[in-house]
Amino acid sequence: MKKTGIMTDSHSGILENEASKLGIAVLPMPFYIDEKLYREGVDISREEFYEMLRKGADVATSQPSPESVMHMWSAMLQEYEELVYIPISSGLSGSCMTAQAMAQEEPYAGRVFVVDNGRVSTPMHRSVLDAVELAEKGYRAQKIKDILEKNRQHMVIYVGLSTLTYLKKGGRITPAAAALGTLLRIKPVLTIQGEKLDAFSKARTAKQARSIMLTALA
Repeated sequence: MKKTGIMTDSHSGILENEASKLGIAVLPMPFYIDEKLYREGVDISREEFYEMLRKGADVATSQPSPESVMHMWSAMLQEYEELVYIPISSGLSGSCMTAQAMAQEEPYAGRVFVVDNGRVSTPMHRSVLDAVELAEKGYRAQKIKDILEKNRQHMVIYVGLSTLTYLKKGGRITPAAAALGTLLRIKPVLTIQGEKLDAFSKARTAKQARSIMLTALA
């Protein structure tokens, strides 16, 4: 039996082909489009998703079922002694906290280690690559978790938005604020630091938003 397996979810941007090359497992995250359930990378491609989004489809996110998570854990633990699971940040989804609770129960206690290092998308992808490299060097699951979570508060993600539509749909801003912002052509810049998604700055053009983010990074 192999020592340490690595698992993530599709919020990392890792789909089937890359996962196969890395030797990891990826849990497809569910979401609804016009009230129909889809799984990322399984029932719909990214191209199809963005096309439906452009056409004004109503999109709502959802947590994976505990059964789907445990099914994948159990399958991997047939091959590995232990497992590092890297889901989307707990600050953006309750699925991480649900996984942490399940990992404390038998038969997963002491074998499944859930990482919450406040990441999503490209930074989360990087965390998965780091975990794979650490496992290849012989690090065990607990140590990999500790290393990935150690610098959580020192990592910052900047997000530039071209529309306020989805902040309004997600309940992060009121319809009135969205209408005013759209009228004024505001392009918000958000930041994720640790577990918090928060406002960082405002711009009037996409070019200005990009400049704000690059300045902040510098």
